[in-house]
Amino acid sequence: MQRLEGLARKAIQDYEMIQSGDRICVGVSGGKDSVALVTALAHLRRYLGREFSLVALTLDPQFGGQATDYSPLVEYFAFLDVEYHIQPTDIGRIIFEERKEPNPCALCAKFRRGMLHNKAKELGCNKVALGHHLDDAIETFYMNLWKEGRIGCFSPATYLSRKEITLIRPFLLAQESDIRRAVARTGIPVVKSRCPVDGRTTRESTKQFVEEMARKDKAFRQKTLTALQDSGIDGWAPVHQGRMKSRHSQEESYEII
Repeated sequence: MQRLEGLARKAIQDYEMIQSGDRICVGVSGGKDSVALVTALAHLRRYLGREFSLVALTLDPQFGGQATDYSPLVEYFAFLDVEYHIQPTDIGRIIFEERKEPNPCALCAKFRRGMLHNKAKELGCNKVALGHHLDDAIETFYMNLWKEGRIGCFSPATYLSRKEITLIRPFLLAQESDIRRAVARTGIPVVKSRCPVDGRTTRESTKQFVEEMARKDKAFRQKTLTALQDSGIDGWAPVHQGRMKSRHSQEESYEII
């Protein structure tokens, strides 16, 4: 867990994700990434050097019309002294029963994003933290390239002007394996997804590609991260690096003149 918290701390500092006075809502699916993120942020409250409050929020899709049992998380978050809210939703019914979506992931994500942002505002939060990690970023980058023919990725930090909240991703420097090891070693409780298409999405083939490339080249993930940061697309240049590049560009323009 110490390594994971260190990577989260670096991301938070590199992209200025958290300031004193923030009230942060962590979107919790129940899986390892989101529960580990709550754990890391709960610990970071003690030594990050910025005072912030934390709220965990679960939107229960109620797949098959049944509420999910999140009692292990209720107990665990109480132990961490983290406020926890569970919001029942009709997402499962709408997507799989009413609309019978053949490719449900995009619509499900859209529903969850809207509900998460609205509920976070209701809870008085100015930031929403998501458990996306480096592997998610790399997969998204290549999916955008192959499926849509564009170069892009989600951003480390994004301000949503309509909602007046900022999305942050403190785990974006951590690999999925870092999270998996931390959860296994510390015994953090997780709640398995009951989604009917869990493990059978388009992203799975991209995940397999990334894993295969990483087996052939152990630096594959780091090279992709470096490319994202050096290019600066979608806010991936660390704040201090972006300022440095801006100064260099200004100096170069003076020399040209």
